[in-house]
Amino acid sequence: MLILRLSQSGNPVAWIDQNQAVTLYSSDQVLWQLGSQIKTVYGGINHLGERSHVNIAPIIASRGDNHHGLQHAPLDNRLLFRRDNYHCLYCGEQFSHSMLSRDHVIPKSQGGKDSWTNLVTACKRCNHRKGARTPEEAGMPLLAIPFEPNPFESMYLANHKILQDQMEYLQSRFSNRRNWLVA
Repeated sequence: MLILRLSQSGNPVAWIDQNQAVTLYSSDQVLWQLGSQIKTVYGGINHLGERSHVNIAPIIASRGDNHHGLQHAPLDNRLLFRRDNYHCLYCGEQFSHSMLSRDHVIPKSQGGKDSWTNLVTACKRCNHRKGARTPEEAGMPLLAIPFEPNPFESMYLANHKILQDQMEYLQSRFSNRRNWLVA
């Protein structure tokens, strides 16, 4: 189970493992927590025969050098394909990762950049067919507008095993410009 670490203002910082969370709890860095799916991590036994333990919430806000949180999602194919739910944004079909490629809406040869707003998921067939043309020039309209995920959407994209409490927290802060998440 990964724990969603937030800044004290509630912005996502990182997914952390239970050992990192125990460190935050034991050093009194956790300011507040959310979620009902508590995990108990057990430690050693003291001289009185009592076993130590820490109850870890699925979402914790902590002190430290994390006030800005995650600002921009790293741009890689795994996150791009997940953003587009493994659908080709030209033909609309869903494919496995190995059958997909990234496509520049405005081709690099025409000055297009590597950016979230200029890249879409395309099947290899459609990407080849479109070539170094814009969607308009190729007669292949986009089925959705590419966007840069906000920090909450980025945290969703970065983790495939999200607990219900974590998903509800993140999803409540997704942008409302589109319904891009297909459960």
